[in-house]
Amino acid sequence: MKKLLLFMIALGLSFTTIAQEKFTEGVITMKQNMTSPNEQVNASLSMIGEMITTTYVDGSKSRTESSNPMSGDITVIIDSESNELLQLMDVPGMGKKYVSQKMEITEEMLNNIVVTKGTETKNVLGYDLEHYIITINQEGSEMKMEMFITDKIEGVMTQQTAMLGNKVKGYPLHMVMTMNQMGSEIVIITEVTKMDAQAVDDNKFSLTPPEGYTKM
Repeated sequence: MKKLLLFMIALGLSFTTIAQEKFTEGVITMKQNMTSPNEQVNASLSMIGEMITTTYVDGSKSRTESSNPMSGDITVIIDSESNELLQLMDVPGMGKKYVSQKMEITEEMLNNIVVTKGTETKNVLGYDLEHYIITINQEGSEMKMEMFITDKIEGVMTQQTAMLGNKVKGYPLHMVMTMNQMGSEIVIITEVTKMDAQAVDDNKFSLTPPEGYTKM
């Protein structure tokens, strides 16, 4: 029994050591749920259900894929070194569209963002995360985010961290976003559920729109 207990402790320590290593290339899986205190809006969101998102990472490049019967297939490719973004959308009723742009963060945009270091602690998949509270005021509307970030994934941006410039460094493994849409509050909770270190094909990060997609 004692030997078994020592083995379990050793296994736990080895897992922690592995988890705290830097993650530079591989596949990140996350789940996302949306809710609202407005019953009518919440009923619509419940039809979407839990969304599973897959992100491929290699250095400063990332490719995030999500699919849902209602929202269609959406892919976002970001190169944080060149500050380029390509969004591919195959949405019911719209067809295949793409948006290609430079991610330019102006001083005016940064002035509308307030980042406060939080005090909460969270551990996801063995990673100790730092807590940040972000408030963004844009075009008369306010969006609040709570991010729990690891510094073990460097140089990779998400759509959310891209808008923060250098105010936050690292990668969020848990995030709570609160926004107001047409007078109704919507809360989006995202959490990473799996991280697999593996080689990723360079073609996944191509910023050239595929055939069949037209500019939006």
